[in-house]
Amino acid sequence: MGLLTIGAFAKASRLSPKALRLYDELGLLTPARVDPVTGYRLYAPEQLDQARLVAWLRRLGMPLARIQHVCTLEAGPAAQEIRAFWAQAEADTAARRGLATFLIDHLSWKDPAMSSIAEPLGIRYAALSDTGLVRESNQDTAYAGSRLLAVADGYGREGAPASAAAVDVLKRLETDSIPAGNLLNALEDVFDRAKQAVHDVAGAGSSPEEVGTTLTAMLWTGSQLALVHIGDSRVHLLRGGELFQITHDHTMVQSMVDEGRISPEEAASHPQRSLLVRALGQGADATPDMRLHDAQQGDRYLLCSDGLSTVVPTEEIHRVLAGITEPEQAVRELVALANGSGGPDNVSCVVADVVELHQ
Repeated sequence: MGLLTIGAFAKASRLSPKALRLYDELGLLTPARVDPVTGYRLYAPEQLDQARLVAWLRRLGMPLARIQHVCTLEAGPAAQEIRAFWAQAEADTAARRGLATFLIDHLSWKDPAMSSIAEPLGIRYAALSDTGLVRESNQDTAYAGSRLLAVADGYGREGAPASAAAVDVLKRLETDSIPAGNLLNALEDVFDRAKQAVHDVAGAGSSPEEVGTTLTAMLWTGSQLALVHIGDSRVHLLRGGELFQITHDHTMVQSMVDEGRISPEEAASHPQRSLLVRALGQGADATPDMRLHDAQQGDRYLLCSDGLSTVVPTEEIHRVLAGITEPEQAVRELVALANGSGGPDNVSCVVADVVELHQ
C-alpha cells in the first residue's frame, strides 16, 4: 500500500485533518512525506497504530504533552504510564464527587421532613496526645470540644508550634456562629487561616521549607459532622459494629497504591510511607478534602495521627473502639497500645460518640 493522503489517513485513524495538522506542528505525528509542490501531507500505513493510540489517549482526556511522552515509550512502560494517568483521573473524579456530595448535602441542609420529630443529638468526647517512647518531644496536637474534634501531626524543627497553630485557628469554630447556608465558605476560610498560621510559624524558623503539619478535623453541626482533612492523620467510623476509614492518606505511597504500582501490603512496610504529597507547609500542595457525614446515634468516630495507625493493627483498634464504652478510657487504651508496640512516634487520638441529648 502506498502513502495515504491526509483525508484518507484521517478517516482510517479517526482523527480529523485539523488534528493531524496540529499534531504535525507539535512533532507528535509527523507525516511520512510532504509534497514539495502542493504541501500536502502524506502518511505511511504503518503510522496508523500510533495515530490510533493518540486518538484513544485524547478520548481519555490525556494532555498532548503527556501523549507525546507515552508515544516514545515501549509497550510495557507506556501501559504503566497510562495506568498512572487513569488512576489520577479517577482520584480527581472522586475528589469532585466528594465536593458534589458536599454541595448536595450543603444545599439540602434544611429538610422540612426532618427535625420536628428527630431527637436532638450531641457528642461526648475525649482527646489524648503522647510523646511516645522514642521521640524527644511531641509535635502532635489533639483537641476535642463540644463542636470541634481535631488532630494535627507537625513535622520539621517547628512541627510542634505548627500543629498547635493550625488547631488553635480551628478552635474559633467552637464559638463562632455559622449559618447552615454558610458552612462551606466558613470551612474554607478557617482552613485558609490555618494555612497562613502554619506559614507564619515556618517563616519564623530557620528552615521554613521543612516545617508543616497534617490537619484532620471534624465540626459537629448538630446532626452532621463536617470533615476537613489533609495529610496522613486519619478518621475511622465505627457504625453497626463495623469499622470504616473515611479519610484518604495524602502520601506518596498511597498514590503508588492508587496507581496500582504497589499493593496495600507492600505500602505498610514501604520506607517512604510517611512521605506526604499534601500538607500544610511551605511548598506543599495544601488542597484539603472536605465533606459532610450524616451522624447516627451510636456512631463512634476516631481521629488519630499516624503514630497509632502505622503501629497498631486495624483489628486491635476495632477491638478497643467496639469494646470500651467511655471515650476517655478508649483513648488511653489506644495510646497504650501504640506505646506497647514500641511507641516509635508521637501518638494522638480523639474519640467522639454521637449520643442522644436528654432534654
